Amino acid sequence: MSVKQIAILFSGEGSNMEVLIKKLHQKRFDDFEVEVVAAITNKPDAKGIKKADDLGIDVIMIDHKSYDSREAFDMKLVETLQDLDVDLTILAGFMRILTPVFTDTIKAINIHPALLPLYKGADALKRSFEGKETTAGVTAHLVVSEVDGGEMVLQKSFDKTGMDFDTFEEKIHACEHEIFPKAVIKVLQNLH
Repeated sequence: MSVKQIAILFSGEGSNMEVLIKKLHQKRFDDFEVEVVAAITNKPDAKGIKKADDLGIDVIMIDHKSYDSREAFDMKLVETLQDLDVDLTILAGFMRILTPVFTDTIKAINIHPALLPLYKGADALKRSFEGKETTAGVTAHLVVSEVDGGEMVLQKSFDKTGMDFDTFEEKIHACEHEIFPKAVIKVLQNLH
């Protein structure tokens, strides 16, 4: 049985990271097992650090403020991921726009709190809530140089009619926690 190694990038609370670790780490899927080899954050005060520590996952700190450019930071990230020899990198609330230095080199997946191609980029959750559509949801997609422009892996939608913002936000997070692990497995199954 093969082992597929993944790294999770996060910047804040780490709620998606925590779900991914609990649902994937050292679990078997088809003919492979998943190993979360590291959680990487760009923020020294990220609350997710404690969550990763509590779950026994090594945390690597790469503070983006220590680098002169996005490209220099991304190069350090790429070097770190290559040293870890990961099969897939997961962006779980990683609040950085990545340059081609990263996107042209690293196979990665992200979760977005809207039904892409709607509401790409920042503040998507708020914009999706305020949008005129009655349906909202989340999208897991591959990471490319265009922000939120990569190939869709999975989506989950729901009817937002009559929801207040807090209920809407809870539903978005529940959808993320449901489909993100499935999307990661789907991508890993298709890796050769």
